[in-house]
Formats: sequence, C-alpha cells, structure tokens
Amino acid sequence: MSEKVLLTGATGFLGGYVIKELSEHDSYEVVAVGRNEKRGKELEDGFAGVRFAKADLTDAGQIEALFQKEKPDYVIHTGALSSAWGKYDDFYQANVKATVIIAELCIKYGIRRMVYISSPSVYTAKRDRLNIKEDDFDPKNKLNYYIKTKILSEKELHALEGKGLDLTILRPRGLIGPGDPSLMPRLMRANDKIGIPLIRKGKIIVDITCVQNVAYACYLAMTTAKAKGGTFNITNGEPSEFAKLLELFCTEAGETAKFLNLPFGLMYVMASIMEGIYKILPTKKEPLLTRYTVCTLSFSQSLDISKAKEIMGYSPKIALKEGIREYGKWWQANK
Repeated sequence: MSEKVLLTGATGFLGGYVIKELSEHDSYEVVAVGRNEKRGKELEDGFAGVRFAKADLTDAGQIEALFQKEKPDYVIHTGALSSAWGKYDDFYQANVKATVIIAELCIKYGIRRMVYISSPSVYTAKRDRLNIKEDDFDPKNKLNYYIKTKILSEKELHALEGKGLDLTILRPRGLIGPGDPSLMPRLMRANDKIGIPLIRKGKIIVDITCVQNVAYACYLAMTTAKAKGGTFNITNGEPSEFAKLLELFCTEAGETAKFLNLPFGLMYVMASIMEGIYKILPTKKEPLLTRYTVCTLSFSQSLDISKAKEIMGYSPKIALKEGIREYGKWWQANK
C-alpha cells in the first residue's frame, strides 16, 4: 500500500519540485494543497498519484476536514508568505497561525512526520557570517516581519514537540532553478533597467541552492528516522562570490551582466527612510529598498550543512554550475 503525503504550498516554486521528487519514489500519493487551481490541475495531469485540494491554511475547520478525508501519513509544509515587506498580521496568519493549525492536526491524527520549511533569513545581520550552524541566530531578530514570524513559528513547533509532534525543520538558502518566480527574475529586471545593484562590488560570499536539491532534502527529512527533532541548513555546499555567480548566470542566459556599485551606509539609511514612508502610505507595494535587501546584498553569508550530511545523508544531486546552466537555458526559452 502506498503512503500518502499532504503537501502545502504545492502550487508554489518549491512545491512542484517536491512533487517531482516524490514521483521518483513509487510508494507515495500526494495531496497537493494550494490556492492556484490552474497550477493544481497541471500537477494532477503531470504526475500520477497527485490530487489537488484548494484550501485556506488559516481555516482550521477546512484543514481538519482535509486531514479526515485524506488520512495522510506525512505532511510537508512549504506554504508561507515569503516577502521582504508587508503587514505583520498577514505574516502572522500565514506563517504562524497556519503552521500551528497544521502541527496540532499532525498530533491529533498521528502523522508520522511533519517537515517544516523555515528560512535561513533568521541568520541575517549587519555583518559577514560564514559557516553558520543551525543554532547560531538571534531569536530577537526583527529585521522584517518574515524573519520575526519564521522564528516564532519554529518556537511554536518546538513547544508542540512536547505534545507528540514528530518534526523536522529545514532552512534552505536562496533557491534557484527553472520556474523561479522571484530571485533571479528580480535581479534580471534590475539588470535590464539600471544594472544589478551591488554593494562592496559584489565581493561577498553567498550560498544558493538548486531547487531540486531542496526537494531531495524534503524527502530525506521525511524518511530519515534520525532526523526527528532536528533543524538542518540546506544549500548546494558551494559558497561563491556573488558577482561571479551573477556573471555566470547572465552568460548562460544569453544576457550581459551590468552592475551598479553602491555604498552600504547610504543605501541602509535610504532603505530605513523608505520603510518609514511606506508604513504611512496606504499601499501594499514593497519599497524599492528594504533594510533586509540591503543587508543581503552587503554581507557574506554561508551555511554549515555538515549536520544535514551526517544525520540525513544529504548530498546535492545537482552541482551549482550544472543547475545554473540548466536554469539559463530555461530562461532563454521563457523570458
């Protein structure tokens, strides 16, 4: 008998790749939970054993009905509000309330393992940070509401472990690959207009991760007994200079990289001012600059993935250059 996985955020970027990863293992049915019905139909048509379910993750009754109907063995929770800007309540509802609802249902219905996709944004600071281990973050980091609610959701989940929640947390860094809706498209739009903004001339070290490797890590987190209770950094394990990565991608994508070098101090002050103005304005648009974005562009950050390697047996399936080459070809065909 096949086992059943309830996957939230299934119609998002990572969700589709998790379904593809699970489809490579014959023993899983997938309940693909999301809001995008068109994408949900594509997933049903594209993969055997996948059923789409439209649902609001903040509606406890709706989600419990789904648990009762589907009786999943595992839950992979990728659904989240991921943005550098927005209202706190929106982030709280999507990232904390929904996560707690799902976790409590996992306990109630005896789910064998909940895999929660958190974020390495919790490590962000105004300084270079290399080889960061999973416990090396400031629990009071309030650089933006996304970070604040990811930290809070992890705290709530750990509290529920004491009530019987079988949990594994992943913090994957900088996902890229065909279908990427945000990271590289945003940089390429800037490249077309004024040039990609660089601070410190892009000579910072960054970790990015081929999305296929993150999907594989989700599978390992779900199936590895020793991963219970663990939190794991996930990257390609190939920290590289930011400007060189951008040049490589642009070459593979048939683009010419243009850079706009900017000073950190001025950009951070401007971001702070913009955030203040946008909090007053009656708009949901994201400021051109945020303090989080400036810090991300200004300081080195690489993650230690030795724990994932040792406990889960994680090893990237796709090397970074191979992933960038594949993504570049997709970009040329779809831009």
